Amino acid sequence: MKKVFFVIAILFCVTSSSAQGGLFSKERLENLQNFDKRFLTYGYFLGFNSYDFKFDYKQHLGNDTDVLVQRSAGFNVGLVGDMKIIENIHLRLEPGLYFTQRDLEFRNTTGAQDSLREVKSTYIHVPLLVKFSTNKLNNFRPFVVGGVSASLNLSSNQDNPEDNEQGKFRMTKGTYYYELGFGIDFYLYYFKFTPSIRGVFALNDELVRDDDPNSPWTGNIDKMSSRAIFINFTFQ
Repeated sequence: MKKVFFVIAILFCVTSSSAQGGLFSKERLENLQNFDKRFLTYGYFLGFNSYDFKFDYKQHLGNDTDVLVQRSAGFNVGLVGDMKIIENIHLRLEPGLYFTQRDLEFRNTTGAQDSLREVKSTYIHVPLLVKFSTNKLNNFRPFVVGGVSASLNLSSNQDNPEDNEQGKFRMTKGTYYYELGFGIDFYLYYFKFTPSIRGVFALNDELVRDDDPNSPWTGNIDKMSSRAIFINFTFQ
């Protein structure tokens, strides 16, 4: 995750300095000349996600990682509302539906069958973001974005009376995050197209513990929080 944001920072700096230095200074026909003059704009996005878990343990039991997480690619779809504050700063609301799956292997349980849990999640994810853009040049405009978000996990099992003893892994319904990312607005002839990448980091503990305080699945976990990478393609 840290390597991704290191690459993001380098790309943003290189793109901005190249634009200001005149590498792309040759003028071209400007598309959507009045687009950024609007106070409100709308659109939609499609994309992919990769969710992970970060575990903090009460004590390490001989393994470097007590719980192994196998990630898989998920799918995102949602809407975009953009409000212009000043020329280079916009406020964005991007509610969406996110589908993902993580497979957990608990290394301190006895049976191989009991050590595996499939965690399928369907999130209603609502971020409120501040977008900081460079000046527009030759129909493209790099930006960085950051903000906070909340999600509702429709597959959390929070209210299920069964726990891991019956094969049910449970999470909290609500989660809060902070987000950081990077993207580029491309002004095409008919619409604006924006590929972007964001890192998403949960702030609260999402684990619903088993009834047994010494449970081999949840007894040694002090905190479990999601982190994810979103790659979205926005059309406005």
